[in-house]
Amino acid sequence: MTNQKENRNSIIKQGSILAVASITVRIIGLIYRIPMANIIGEKAMGIYSAAFEIYNIILILSSYSMPLAVSKLISEKLIQRRFKNANIYLLNCFIFSIIVGLTASLFLFFNASWIESSLLNKYAGVSKSLKILAPTIFIVSVMGVFRGFFQGKSTMVPTAVSQVIEQIINAVVSIAAASYLISINSSSPEVAAWGAAGGTLGTCIGALSGLLFLIFIFVLYSPNIRRQMRKYDAEPTDSIKIIYQSIFITVIPIILSQTVYQVNGVIDISLFNNIMGRKGFSETDISILQGNYSTLYKLLISVPIAISSSFGGSMIPSIVSSHTNKKYHETRKKISSAILFNMNIAFPSAIGLMVLGKPVLSILFPRYNVILGGNLLLTGASAILFYAYSTITSSTLQGINKMKIPVINSAIGLVIHIGVVYLCLNHFNLGIYSLIIGNITLPLIVMILNSFALNKYLSYRENKTKIFLKPFLCSVIMGVICYAVYHGIYFVIRINSISVLLAITASVFAYFYLILKFGGISGEELTEFPAGRTLYRAADKLHLIN
Repeated sequence: MTNQKENRNSIIKQGSILAVASITVRIIGLIYRIPMANIIGEKAMGIYSAAFEIYNIILILSSYSMPLAVSKLISEKLIQRRFKNANIYLLNCFIFSIIVGLTASLFLFFNASWIESSLLNKYAGVSKSLKILAPTIFIVSVMGVFRGFFQGKSTMVPTAVSQVIEQIINAVVSIAAASYLISINSSSPEVAAWGAAGGTLGTCIGALSGLLFLIFIFVLYSPNIRRQMRKYDAEPTDSIKIIYQSIFITVIPIILSQTVYQVNGVIDISLFNNIMGRKGFSETDISILQGNYSTLYKLLISVPIAISSSFGGSMIPSIVSSHTNKKYHETRKKISSAILFNMNIAFPSAIGLMVLGKPVLSILFPRYNVILGGNLLLTGASAILFYAYSTITSSTLQGINKMKIPVINSAIGLVIHIGVVYLCLNHFNLGIYSLIIGNITLPLIVMILNSFALNKYLSYRENKTKIFLKPFLCSVIMGVICYAVYHGIYFVIRINSISVLLAITASVFAYFYLILKFGGISGEELTEFPAGRTLYRAADKLHLIN
């Protein structure tokens, strides 16, 4: 029992490290996007987001799977105490990532103009951004192996620190480069394209900074690798054929699963461009709507979703360990702990964004259409819940070697997603809200299918009252309190920023009180959360622990 608790604590602790880093990264992303968006404008942000849709799908096809794949491969070998094999796998993962990453980078660079003219013809000048993003793919590919190596050894600190360094450099360079390129091309008809290109330069330089940090840490760690190699020199090693079979068997399902999530963005852009173009919308109008959608909606919901992704990645080594040792009950306990934590982030985040969407956007992006943004968040913030659950469960299925299941489930979700977006755009004339509905549909379908799969392969059934119902009810009550506090204070002082800050503070305390009072989280479970012991002592003083 003690070992199970320690394992669950380890998942929460390591997941929390990545979650804190992800929150920090997203906050930095929000902060730097504010001046950048105000500098380059809505049209340039539309070009910027379109470039990233293409960049992200090529990144996923080539590099995005490396941290998870390397983490899984390395952790499997370490559990088996095959240390020499682990290091040989690591070397070949580097070779694989260099070849694939370089190929993808060259493809994007030399085909940027073709992509602009053929796939994104409503985004003139997007090729500039794509060419700047091209070398980033190679950098991220190599960096992914380093991150996967450390995650496979169940330490998330190097990954977390590198992410923060990467984002800080990204923020500084993006703002500076966007401002500079806008100023020197102010009279050019392609000024928006140059502004977007400046924003993407930060992504490249930031990734390079993160890679250099990881190389530095790896060099410090390398004497330990050499000692292991000498100690286990006589250990039989897998053949090159087996090694690359293992890499492909691990990498390809993760790539396909993640590609489905990302390709829906490109498909959405294509459908939106073509159908809205046929309905008489101009290129500028389409770019502005896309810029509002990506900046006012997707950017904000990405913060809590990033926490889910962090926990998904941190779970892999632990799930592999439990499943390899046939400790299925322990595996189910780990899944429950991770999902419980995620739902207690996702529900209040979603309700909070629904209630405070417009006031928050008024502070962050005053030049944008914050009424539209608030309505988008009110309509689509529920996607946070479905992404949170589907991400965790997909990682779990990958950890128990059911690699194909998340791919199949994601593909089914994508097909339904495409049909829903097309109907909403073409027949129901819902405009940008069609993308919101599609963004909800995909993770919802994956969530349902993943839940069936976990029940089938692990006999896992969550406590729906504790994991879903109680967080939902507490979040709804919190939302009412949040609404009342914000509007009450704003009515008196008429200062939006102070009203928002006090409403958020009241919401945090209200949810903490409610979830403990209603038994949504026990005292023991609370201690497993980030800063759990401090929270436990505070709750105990308030007599909230049952």
